[in-house]
Amino acid sequence: MSNLYKSLKEAAYEANMEIPRQHLAIYTFGNVSAIDRAAGIVAIKPSGVPYTELRPENMVLVDLENNLVEGAQRPSSDTKTHLLLYRHFETIGGICHTHSTHAVAWAQAMRPIPNLGTTHADHLTAAVPVTDVMTDEMILGDYEHETGNQILDIFRKQNLSPQEVEMVLVACHGPFTWGKDAAKAVYNAAVLEELAKMASLTLQINPQTPPIKQTLISKHYFRKHGKDAYYGQEGY
Repeated sequence: MSNLYKSLKEAAYEANMEIPRQHLAIYTFGNVSAIDRAAGIVAIKPSGVPYTELRPENMVLVDLENNLVEGAQRPSSDTKTHLLLYRHFETIGGICHTHSTHAVAWAQAMRPIPNLGTTHADHLTAAVPVTDVMTDEMILGDYEHETGNQILDIFRKQNLSPQEVEMVLVACHGPFTWGKDAAKAVYNAAVLEELAKMASLTLQINPQTPPIKQTLISKHYFRKHGKDAYYGQEGY
């Protein structure tokens, strides 16, 4: 592996390896990318390489216009989706896409995940949004680019902030998450899978379960986020 963006490749590699560790995908499913904002360079998993064979030197480097910078293998087939999100969500440092079971089930059902309890409220105040279903023209056109457009579109329609809502379901497909870096993006993917699982079980027990009260949502969210947060310790 060349020394060019070595730390970026290693960060992307470690984040990708968290996908199987956290049981968020099997075989070659899923991918994580990391970006060097100053250089405009993204490191991403190569397409179709099993996690058992993945190494830091396998990470593919591309610029924000999807030009190859370094790498002997093709980048993930989802690269254009990642790049579009990086160009529009300008504060994020990493993106994760998985095929985790419960999150995919909600995406396939084409339903947002409602905020039913405090575990969800600890991480976001809104429901986890789900995109519209793609048109045939989008699917048959620049599919991965249009996947990114569907994500951007639902954030515009619902006036959502990508800094506050770091996850989305692409209808009929699966989840994308992001964060300040690649590690946080995978953390959010694991959180999303748990929220999806909890919501599924809750609605099986009581299909009429309503979203929790706004006061409880606000209490749990803002004790962990913002200037008045008091959860946790410094440095953790």
